Amino acid sequence: MNILVTGSRGFIGSNLVTTLEANNYNVLKFESDGSFDLLADYVKQADFVVHLAGVNRAQSAFEFYNGNAGLTETLVEMLVTFNRVPLLISSSSQAGNDTDYGKSKAMAEEITRKYEKHHIFRLNNVYGKWSRPNYNSVIATWCHNVARDIEIIINDESTEISFVYIDDVVKDIMNAIEGKLNYGDHIVEPVDTVSLGEVKDLIESFKESRINFEVPRMDSRFAKNLYSTYLSYIPIDEMKYDLKMNVDNRGSFTEVLKTKDQGQVSINVAKPGITKGQHWHHSKNEKFLVVYGEGNIEIRHIITNEKYKYEVSGDKLEVVDIPTGYTHNITNTGTTDMVTLMWANEVFDKDNPDTYFEEV
Repeated sequence: MNILVTGSRGFIGSNLVTTLEANNYNVLKFESDGSFDLLADYVKQADFVVHLAGVNRAQSAFEFYNGNAGLTETLVEMLVTFNRVPLLISSSSQAGNDTDYGKSKAMAEEITRKYEKHHIFRLNNVYGKWSRPNYNSVIATWCHNVARDIEIIINDESTEISFVYIDDVVKDIMNAIEGKLNYGDHIVEPVDTVSLGEVKDLIESFKESRINFEVPRMDSRFAKNLYSTYLSYIPIDEMKYDLKMNVDNRGSFTEVLKTKDQGQVSINVAKPGITKGQHWHHSKNEKFLVVYGEGNIEIRHIITNEKYKYEVSGDKLEVVDIPTGYTHNITNTGTTDMVTLMWANEVFDKDNPDTYFEEV
């Protein structure tokens, strides 16, 4: 199936084209600076047309009307003349407002409505990977700036903006291509209306999470999608960041991830013959998973003295729960370092460690 995509190198176009190609569609890619002869040739070959090319920043009113309404009119005329296949255009929630941009987008919509097989996508502020910073996306600009320690300035943090995620836009376009969407006007959902202050706080918290090792906030759809977006703006040579390793002659202990209410994850390395632990907790509980090496995990009830030893190995991944009221240890019985992934149900609090020494 041949899909003609105008504006294929743009933000939405890039995300759509990669999805189409990953699903084995043949994509005919056209840009606004291409020739009309090439466009006509692609129209003749197409089974579906996605018109994303347009102008959202211009030096003159003419550029808006020519780039939005003019190009759309040319495309519709070619479809009527050569190949009456379905047409989908991207419009804007600003279409029809009292600006040259809004008026030109409204004109493009009216031109499209005269064509029978049409989809008009009125889009709110779209965000996601590959959006150009310092252009027309506050999220792209802020993600880019925060990742590079460039200050964010907001005039009014209470200002609310409605956002739609790029993957949701692409999903609905794919539904239209696959015949799962009725012709006519369409608003991509879900839409998240968020204050600029909250957007700023979230993005800055994502950067901070690489310093304090906290799992980024994921308590909403918007926060989850925004974090995915933020990561794509980190410079390629800065994806790696350091952890604080606590090293001694027994091995090391390193906190990897901390959460607000789901505990923390750490990595424990024990050298051959070394025993670690020998303590118990009132409320703190843990899970131990040896991922490399071999050893024993021993637990003993501190009141009844009931005792049990678990043999563990990175060759067979098994989790051992460490319950409250049981003193416990872990011993490396092998000839190489033993690496254990450890989860605790609470983040370590040096002022209230809930840890009491007692040999197993």
